Amino acid sequence: MRLGVNIDHIATLRQARRTVEPDPVHAVGLVERAGANGIVCHLREDRRHILDRDLELLRKVVTSHLNLEMAATEEMVRIAIETGPDMVTIVPEKREEVTTEGGLDVRAAGSQLKEFIDKLKAHDIVVSLFVDPQLEVLKECRRLGADFVELHTGGYANIQSESEAAQEAARIREMAMAARKFGLRVSAGHGLTYQNVEAIASIPEIEELNIGHSIMARAIFDGLSKAVGDMVRLLRS
Repeated sequence: MRLGVNIDHIATLRQARRTVEPDPVHAVGLVERAGANGIVCHLREDRRHILDRDLELLRKVVTSHLNLEMAATEEMVRIAIETGPDMVTIVPEKREEVTTEGGLDVRAAGSQLKEFIDKLKAHDIVVSLFVDPQLEVLKECRRLGADFVELHTGGYANIQSESEAAQEAARIREMAMAARKFGLRVSAGHGLTYQNVEAIASIPEIEELNIGHSIMARAIFDGLSKAVGDMVRLLRS
């Protein structure tokens, strides 16, 4: 089980004052030395947190694995090809949302999404699609030629009942198994915390979890190195 740490919230704090600190690029060394396996960032259309400058510098300093989250647009595909991240995760994006609210509607995206996927893969960029854990969606991801699916765990994370959460975790495992049978590699993320991550981390078909907010929230009090290290230990146990 690998851990990708999303550093968007560091940039969010910087942009709250439109200043130069904290710089998300400075987090890379701390995160990697603490045992994380990759850095995740989301370059949004409105540049609300991560900036183009950040992405360019991240590509230069990340020595583990750089995962760029982005919308399926001509602009973002061009930026990804120019920057060359190790992976691109295509996500839905709305300006009015606080954070990503659900999985990508791969069936509505159709031929244009396949065109974007083909362009990225032609430049040796691994392509992942952030999707809801539904069988028909996974079948479409296979048809589109994605390498990975990142299963949206927001529904699981928002459940308050332990029994219902266990049922949802079992459903996610079933969908992870289905994705593997379709030849897709599997990661997961959204809303995962130190309190709820273990049920998802125990699913053998999931290779990687991408987590940001919970780690950054703990880092305010405990420091970034300890916050990442604590999550790494949970995943490996």
